[in-house]
Amino acid sequence: AFLPAFVYSLKVSPLIEKISDHKDFKKLLRTRNNVLVLYSKSAAAAESSLRLLSSVAQEVKGRGTISWIDCGDTESRKLCKKMKVDPNSKEKGVELLHYKDGAFHTEYNRAVTLKSIVAFLKDPEGAPLWEEDPEAKDIVHVDSEKELRRLLKKEDKPLLMMFYAPWCGVCKRMMPSYQQAATELKGKYVLAGMNVYSAEFERIKEEYNVRGYPTLCYFEKGKFLFHFENYGATAADIAEWLKNPQAPQPQAPETPWADEENVVYHLTDEDFDKFIKDHSSVLVMFHAPWCGHCKKMKPEYEKAAEFLHVASDSPGVLAAVDATVNKALAERYHISGFPTLKYFKDGEEKYTLPHLRTKKKIIDWL
Repeated sequence: AFLPAFVYSLKVSPLIEKISDHKDFKKLLRTRNNVLVLYSKSAAAAESSLRLLSSVAQEVKGRGTISWIDCGDTESRKLCKKMKVDPNSKEKGVELLHYKDGAFHTEYNRAVTLKSIVAFLKDPEGAPLWEEDPEAKDIVHVDSEKELRRLLKKEDKPLLMMFYAPWCGVCKRMMPSYQQAATELKGKYVLAGMNVYSAEFERIKEEYNVRGYPTLCYFEKGKFLFHFENYGATAADIAEWLKNPQAPQPQAPETPWADEENVVYHLTDEDFDKFIKDHSSVLVMFHAPWCGHCKKMKPEYEKAAEFLHVASDSPGVLAAVDATVNKALAERYHISGFPTLKYFKDGEEKYTLPHLRTKKKIIDWL
């Protein structure tokens, strides 16, 4: 499509698809399943948005599509009318709408920044970035390994770092207390957060023993000293612990899960392959004995297993693997955090399912 001269002078990314015809737009939605559309009242009104979206398009190349519809020109005006979009009614004369799997999904209403839009397009149904929450203004939000190293090197105050994953329910429940503590302790302590779910942070996870989410690490003058393991802590609990930080107390040895009476199938390096081959639909929980998140999930997993065990038309069976004992399996399936749930169909691995943490979710998904 022809782009105005000023667009070329702005160095707008050729990855941005300018659409003016309804048929072309329908084809775009039919052939792409993750599309963010900038509607503008004129080319001039779109100028600053196009600068930003050019950078976004580069970041999400292959995963998402950016399109532009200028409702100010004659042909595109008809398209805007058909789509029932009127950017003239918006304060800046632009509107961002998202389309998923060929249909309208939602109006983009998060922060209009490179980081936020990229995060949205990488996971349109995921939660907004933590730093977008105004209550989290006193948390130091860290985005990269380089930023983390810089923070640890320059920060003199005691620092508590929450390594988290955006989908993690325990993290979400703890965040309000953590935010409140950051505000109340501002100037004396630093409370920081870093989303380390992505594979690019494997080195960080290995270095600080991040085996589940959240993992909270306490530092003094850049040196890691202790883990903080009270995931149900209030802001007062966090403040009290920071006054006298100590390593978690060792627990008395527990009975291995496989030795307890339950209907979950406990698999090993030796019998795993045969079991997966003999059962057409299997959900496997890779766990570790010391993992608090696993212990919390265990009762829900057992209840789901019992339900499936007696169901006349059971959609599958539930199994578990102690990844600290069965290291060949843990290595084969690249297990780096606990619990990790993987689904196997007809003997083959199909999905990794981090969101299945309750009996209802497990059964509904199966």
